[in-house]
Amino acid sequence: MKPLLRLLFWLLWPGLLAGATPLEYARHAQAMLGAETWSEVIRIENTSAHGAYPATVYALVFESAGILWFYTDTDGTQSFSLHLDRLAEEKADFAPLLRAIDPGFVRWSVVPEAPDGGGNASADELPNGCFVESLAALRAHVRRGEPIERARLLSFYVDTPLGRRGHTVLTYETPRGLFLVDPGRSLTPRPMPPAWADNAPAIADLLWPGTRVARVRWVPTALPTPPFFIAAMDADSDLAPAAAPRLMR
Repeated sequence: MKPLLRLLFWLLWPGLLAGATPLEYARHAQAMLGAETWSEVIRIENTSAHGAYPATVYALVFESAGILWFYTDTDGTQSFSLHLDRLAEEKADFAPLLRAIDPGFVRWSVVPEAPDGGGNASADELPNGCFVESLAALRAHVRRGEPIERARLLSFYVDTPLGRRGHTVLTYETPRGLFLVDPGRSLTPRPMPPAWADNAPAIADLLWPGTRVARVRWVPTALPTPPFFIAAMDADSDLAPAAAPRLMR
């Protein structure tokens, strides 16, 4: 299989295997991030006649690294915030943020919490969930007590016949070295050369050899502070919320 076709397969196959409902996927993504992560499942009325989204959209809005993010099973995760310093204001009113994603997103409401506290989709069935799964993987490693010194998400993008598509993986450092987790393939940490700690192109080339990567970017991560978690934040990350492309598996 040619490199680009192989990459397309890995980016798109989870959506092809989708079996639960959009609401169940949004709830399951919320459960993966945990109660310590601020999040809300919302229902959106979409009046656009054309586009990627159905007439009724269920999405998860969540906070990470000081901004809001937007996940749907249709289109993966993308940055939701329009500003870097207005988190409380943006949490209070999603309307302008939703219109920035699609002008057809005219009305929205918070979906009440499910009586059982979650959805029915299993962890390996979250369509286009690489961003959420990477955060969940970091959460799991910290819960196990790993002495994580720096953790970041690495997002990279390729131009395909279907448009620009992205994929996100987790990188983190411990006293034992640098590790990478690609939840779409395996939850087992993969040791990386320490010199690659800031070498995003080298990591992208390792994951997708022979594929032309259009863009790579580090996304900072932050988790609740001890006793149960270690915060990890990269102040030098190239974070541009309003312009971030959609992140698909």
